[in-house]
Amino acid sequence: MLGRLLGSALLAAGLVSPALAQDSYPSRPVTMVVPFPPGGVADTVGRPVAEAMARQLKQSVVVENKAGAGGGIGMAYVAKAKPDGYTMLMA
Repeated sequence: MLGRLLGSALLAAGLVSPALAQDSYPSRPVTMVVPFPPGGVADTVGRPVAEAMARQLKQSVVVENKAGAGGGIGMAYVAKAKPDGYTMLMA
């Protein structure tokens, strides 16, 4: 019985340790892509949202405007970005 309990505890500790070894998110600046030109409604809303996110995450949030094709260029850029949570879309 004690051996089973000890084995279970060691297994649980082994499952938790990789999570503890990971960097906390975000460990570098986050990019918020606005798929419309600067000065538009999405940009005007996106910049204060980025500031609030930066305060909450305690990390820089960079706003990039990628206008064109009715927002398609910015959306395609985000869709092709590495799926690591550091590139997001404001639409």
